[in-house]
Amino acid sequence: MAVDVTGVVRIGGTRVTLETVIAAFKDGATAEEVIQQYPSVALADVYSVIGHYLRHPEEIETYLQKRQAQVDAVRKQNEARFDPQGVRDRLLARRAGMKA
Repeated sequence: MAVDVTGVVRIGGTRVTLETVIAAFKDGATAEEVIQQYPSVALADVYSVIGHYLRHPEEIETYLQKRQAQVDAVRKQNEARFDPQGVRDRLLARRAGMKA
């Protein structure tokens, strides 16, 4: 596991995040199923992540809660900047204008 410049924990030098692996594990996926979904991650790294999570659940849960708070904050910022209401209608109207 390595922390990137934005503070996100990534697995084995890949773009796959700790959140992704732990969420799959919590949903009942085996390590082998995780690497089927994310073939860039080594099986040994998935086992290592799961083992670390099982040995240090409080630490990982705290990290996951912080990450979720960051995700929520970014979502709110984006929604404040770009009104999500009517996006579908605007996109469909733009597409209809291109066909005409």
